Formats: sequence, structure tokens, C-alpha cells
Amino acid sequence: MPRILIGLAVVVVAVTIFAVVDSAMTSKERVRGISKVLWIFVILLFPIVGPVLWFLIGKDRSGGVRSTGRRLGPDDDPDFLRRLGTDADQDERIRRLEQELSDLDSDSDGDADNGSGAPGRRDA
Repeated sequence: MPRILIGLAVVVVAVTIFAVVDSAMTSKERVRGISKVLWIFVILLFPIVGPVLWFLIGKDRSGGVRSTGRRLGPDDDPDFLRRLGTDADQDERIRRLEQELSDLDSDSDGDADNGSGAPGRRDA
């Protein structure tokens, strides 16, 4: 029985320390309810209830992003439409580069067949 109590005490102390550090490191914009200093006092004064309250109520888990609840469709999203334009530009550029590369390949094949010892010549 004493081992269980010692184990529980260690867990309570570890969770309390984690909650204090978490509350101290959290930005002011993500703290709900009361100020950070008061949250630290609540966590320290109530070792079991304080950390639970901090994690359930005190810390804003949204990451600072407020959602309006309204989502845009792809055809209404300007970022999506802008990305479509850049994708088309990239596809056109790739097509032109492939064409230039095939033109260069066909030119170098003609130089290799002339037998003049030019730089394009390949020895077998």
C-alpha cells in the first residue's frame, strides 16, 4: 500500500510541475479565465484539481486561430485560384523546357553523325 501512495504522490507532483511550466510558458493570448499568475497559484494551491482545471479550462487549445465556422468552396477561395494559375504556368514552362531539350538532343544527334571530329562526336 505505501508503494501505491508513493507512486501516486510522484505522479501528482509531476503533473503539477508540468502544469506550472505549461502555464508559465503559454502566451497571454491563449490563457482563458484568469491571469497566468493566478493560474499558477491555483495549480500550486490545489495540486490535483488545479492542473485538471488548467488543462480543461485555462488553456485555449485552438492555437490562436479563431474559426468563423464558414468554409469556402474551392472556386471561392482566392488562394486556391491563385495556386491554379501558378500550376498552369509551371506546366507551360515544363512543356517549353522539354521541347528545348528535345531540340537540343536532335541537334546533337546530327553533329555526331557528321564524322568531323566536332565536340558533338561520340566514339564507340
